Amino acid sequence: MKHIIILGDGMADHPVERLDGKTLLQYARPEYMNMLTREGRCGRLVTVPEGFPPGSEVANTAILGYDLNKVYEGRGPLEAASIGYEMADDDFAIRCNIITIEDGKIITHNGGNLETADADVLIKYLNEQLAAPINREQGCERVKFITGIQYRHLLVIKGGNKHIDCAPPHDHPNEPWRPLLVKPSAPVANGLPADTCRMSPQETADLMNELILRSQELLAKHPYNLAKVQKGERPANSIWPWSGGYRPNMQTLMQQYPQVKTGAVISAVDLIQGIGRYAGLRIIKVPGATGLANTNYEGKAQAAIDALKTDDFVFVHVEATDEAGHDGDVDLKLRAINYLDQRLIRPIVEAIRKMDEPVCLAVLPDHPTPVELRIHVNEPVPFMIWHQDIEADSVQQYDEVSCVGGSYGLLRLHEFMDAFMQIS
Repeated sequence: MKHIIILGDGMADHPVERLDGKTLLQYARPEYMNMLTREGRCGRLVTVPEGFPPGSEVANTAILGYDLNKVYEGRGPLEAASIGYEMADDDFAIRCNIITIEDGKIITHNGGNLETADADVLIKYLNEQLAAPINREQGCERVKFITGIQYRHLLVIKGGNKHIDCAPPHDHPNEPWRPLLVKPSAPVANGLPADTCRMSPQETADLMNELILRSQELLAKHPYNLAKVQKGERPANSIWPWSGGYRPNMQTLMQQYPQVKTGAVISAVDLIQGIGRYAGLRIIKVPGATGLANTNYEGKAQAAIDALKTDDFVFVHVEATDEAGHDGDVDLKLRAINYLDQRLIRPIVEAIRKMDEPVCLAVLPDHPTPVELRIHVNEPVPFMIWHQDIEADSVQQYDEVSCVGGSYGLLRLHEFMDAFMQIS
């Protein structure tokens, strides 16, 4: 039995009044998700351990069966792995968004839907005009910016300390940014000793806040942003670092689940590719995969079908539903749900039905991103598991309410992956 997980990032939602009090999954009535639910079994899953933020880095790692208390180091190191940056023992890697700030508030977490080619120009500019002067002052390569994808980039601080508090920008739309600047946290966290060989938390926070403030001065003067403002468009006018850590110590998925001999991950997002790399999965990059609703669904579907011919386990991640949730765009999120259903799940299921070797398929989100809140929330998510010989339960629709009655009940963290991989 082969296994494939299809994950719609942030797909779960809350009831919306303009949709007759239905959630988006209830209102969209996705044809293939509902069909698989009628033929399969479902339940709900707690994806975020107590004390952790409800972010994709936490939830996706937990869905894959990992104990966050043992492996969690934040987004930065995961995205470093995806980008191909080999972290040294004294590196502190932190996710670095390029965002839009106006009138003293965070307007968007994505720099006005910044494209990677434009972002690369800005990152190189920041290395020349911001990192290089600081490195000369420090007498070492203390700071380095590394280009990622779209608005998602990496900041590496040599000797930086992870015991700081950073605010994820997507959790604070339309809020004043100054109170959200980086602050030191307690020097002892999660039972770990203070990092005596590194900068102090206060020194790290001070350096990061200096980078934020100086980036705003520099980016405001860059020709790219001057042109954006001239056209009445949102500029990409500030960096915003968050979710950092040191190099994680993770077993591969093959060590976790011996029935998995080979595996692959398909995603447009550095974070998910980074989790996959540490999990020992082959990274498949699909041309035209954007992380937005205009992503190449058909290309991802074909890549998954091809991977199932050679690999035991495939993880397909689609970011579009999460981005629509952060934008607060009901119509866009409904379209993204239906695109996921018709343009990705449908061809995969039709191909699976023709395969000689049986395939077990699961569909779920990692966390809800309600369109009316525009942030991640820590709530159980609906999941569905299907294969051609599974004994179906009584649930008829795939949504947040219907799956409460599923035969799996409420699972927690690694219990989903354990149950999924036991199907053989």
